[in-house]
Amino acid sequence: MCKLIFLVSLLISFPYTVKAQENTLSFGIVPQQSAKRLAKLWTPIFEYLNKKTGLNIVFSTAKDIPTFEKRLKSGEYDIAYMNPYHYIVFHDTTGYNAIAKQIDKTIQGVIVAKKGGNIQTINDLEGKRLAFPAPASFAATILPQAELNKRGITFTPSYVSSHDSVYLNVSKGFFSAGGGINRTLNNIPIAIKSTLTTIWQSAKYTSHAIATHPKVDKLSREKILTALVNMTNSEQGRTLLKSINFKGFQSAVNNDWDDVRALHIKTPVTVNKIN
Repeated sequence: MCKLIFLVSLLISFPYTVKAQENTLSFGIVPQQSAKRLAKLWTPIFEYLNKKTGLNIVFSTAKDIPTFEKRLKSGEYDIAYMNPYHYIVFHDTTGYNAIAKQIDKTIQGVIVAKKGGNIQTINDLEGKRLAFPAPASFAATILPQAELNKRGITFTPSYVSSHDSVYLNVSKGFFSAGGGINRTLNNIPIAIKSTLTTIWQSAKYTSHAIATHPKVDKLSREKILTALVNMTNSEQGRTLLKSINFKGFQSAVNNDWDDVRALHIKTPVTVNKIN
């Protein structure tokens, strides 16, 4: 456990440290949850992929979503699991190219409030202070804020670094409500989830992308895709998928995210967190 905690700290602070090893591919996971939690969930998956591909894939993340965005912009991750808006932005600017996405999975933004409180519907949020993970979080920030603006509801946004932090802050009553997605909401401890209620859900869009940087060669891309798609064919693979609440992976192409492009989102990325 101490080794795992040290590795998480190392990968958050110094993304190039592990990459300095020969033939190592860093796999950046969007920090919707704490780094410790993400490392616990994803490191066994990367160990599985390494055995199947013969590659050396290592877990990486960032301390918060804006830092993750900056690293995507500079191409620090060889492979990355990123939200749909990040994908269309960093495909165009950095050249990340999708290889996979979840099977039969779409993404919905949600707004949650504290159960039993005064906030019962989205219309009750007029003039309230709301929590969001980061300005460019697609389903957890962009979609809820677009709906609030469409309804003419004024609000004050605060950005608290992760989905988990949104849920915790709302649960404790520090914010009237906050934005998230169903998957991360379902992954939080029941002691927190039981205090929250969903007061709004967005339409459904193509979910997160797994994409590779242009420096990753074609053969490595094919090995990674094959290993991901075949995870459902073994008991070990299915167990690992269940640990992150995924049904499985399927191949993906760039045009799969045209539904997100059609929204013509102009929200900037790589911005500083607002306290």
